[in-house]
Amino acid sequence: MSKRVEVDITIPNQTKYLGMIGRIGESMAYSLKSYNGNRRELAYHINLVLTEALANVINHANKCDPDKEVKISISTSDQDLTIKVFDQGEGFDIDALSKFNADASDEGGRGIQIIYKLMDQVKYIHDDGDNILVMTKILQ
Repeated sequence: MSKRVEVDITIPNQTKYLGMIGRIGESMAYSLKSYNGNRRELAYHINLVLTEALANVINHANKCDPDKEVKISISTSDQDLTIKVFDQGEGFDIDALSKFNADASDEGGRGIQIIYKLMDQVKYIHDDGDNILVMTKILQ
């Protein structure tokens, strides 16, 4: 049985922190001993899904309110890497956005579509007043 490593982060609701959080995700991806795939590609994908998810929370769920915060949890084990991004917004229909038509003129939904493409499991759950985007990459 593998030990799970978890990093919990809370940042101000500002896009200037996206790069920092993306680099934390990259660092965790590079540290995975059990992953036999392309670590550089995995690190890039983790950075991308983190920044897409956080930008959505900052801009849409938290409506760019600088007084709000964003919670992120990144955890790893030998089997998976899981990212949770928490928001207190109104929520949204993730299934509708996952089927976004790239040819459509509407700008919304591309970030969620990228997340679905790069991660193995994606869920959006409501739990005790929070909305939680859960993104998992299976490592074995």
